[in-house]
Amino acid sequence: MTDWAAVIDATWPAAACQSLGPWTIRTGAGGGNRVSAATARAAVTPDDPDKAAAAMRDLGQDPLFMIRDVEGALDRMLADAGYVMRDPTIIRACPVAHLTTAPLPPVTAFTVWPPLAAQRDIWAEGGIGPARLAIMDRVQGPKTTLFGRIDDRPAGTLFVAIHDGTAMLHGLEVATHHRRKGLARWLTRAAAHWAQRQGATTFSLLVTEANAGANALYADLGLTEVGRYHYRILQRNRP
Repeated sequence: MTDWAAVIDATWPAAACQSLGPWTIRTGAGGGNRVSAATARAAVTPDDPDKAAAAMRDLGQDPLFMIRDVEGALDRMLADAGYVMRDPTIIRACPVAHLTTAPLPPVTAFTVWPPLAAQRDIWAEGGIGPARLAIMDRVQGPKTTLFGRIDDRPAGTLFVAIHDGTAMLHGLEVATHHRRKGLARWLTRAAAHWAQRQGATTFSLLVTEANAGANALYADLGLTEVGRYHYRILQRNRP
């Protein structure tokens, strides 16, 4: 069975991690929720969230926890303590081979590392700035970016990395004026082709529950739900 927490940590790593009691505390360095949230690695007592919250504040971060779909008791504990839910997220996956049956259109997608300035511009337009690009640089395993073009113009980009035979796509972004032309579909397939060449057998990605368009696309491509998680963050008016 795939250890999805390990795949996420390896393909989208925090700047640093430390153990504190039952928690893994992450230093996010401005890279967003996924690299900043604390996670439980052992049973949690009612006093433990406050200790984790203090450690996160010491790092200059808001107290934030990632809750996996099997952690109902922890979820209730944090809810009772005033932590509100944020960004329910679906883990989707399928065999790599399911995405590599169709040939890619010529001059549509190119593997590039490090990313080009045009890719960085597309990511910046979508809110993916230097702190998230630094996450890509930190990945130690097989990794690349895909650069998409439409009408011979820069149009899209994504990042993909592999851990233990599982590829995970991150940061798919299509430039605003090139959307609804099918590029996201082809970039996803191109990422799977690259992953297959690296020996990966499973292809996966993360998508928020609220992103109906992306969920419809990925479901149509055959990426099925294999897990869920969400965040809980402390309301600012509470201690």
